[in-house]
Amino acid sequence: MRRRNNRQDAIREIVRDKSIRTQRALVDELRALGFSCTQATVSRDVADMGLCKLAEGVYVLAEDLHLQRMLSEFVVRVLRAENLVVVRCQPGTASGVAAAIDDADLAHALGSVAGNDTVLVIADSSQAAESLQALVAKLANAR
Repeated sequence: MRRRNNRQDAIREIVRDKSIRTQRALVDELRALGFSCTQATVSRDVADMGLCKLAEGVYVLAEDLHLQRMLSEFVVRVLRAENLVVVRCQPGTASGVAAAIDDADLAHALGSVAGNDTVLVIADSSQAAESLQALVAKLANAR
């Protein structure tokens, strides 16, 4: 059970950090992290975790679907400065986007502040901010 939980935690991070299109790619990523698993095992994990494929063919976590919908509909641009991620949105939508980001409980995101058309997400490090920027940009472009 513990091994499965660790593997599923790794899958969660991989899917959020990279554009994974196939279970085979997911197996390869897991093996690179030291997990010994088969495609059948990953297939069960995908089903257990409720992973979904977006129209563009990229896996996304079920809990990220609301976030993906909000980002793809309202986000215009994503920028980063050190440990800060600036999410530019359509006017009047930033508070909804910030709420979706907060609800997603993203790793290393300490919190967000919303204005009218801008969300500021504070990460716990520059590296984490880079990952957050990539995730937000990936989900925002999935239309």
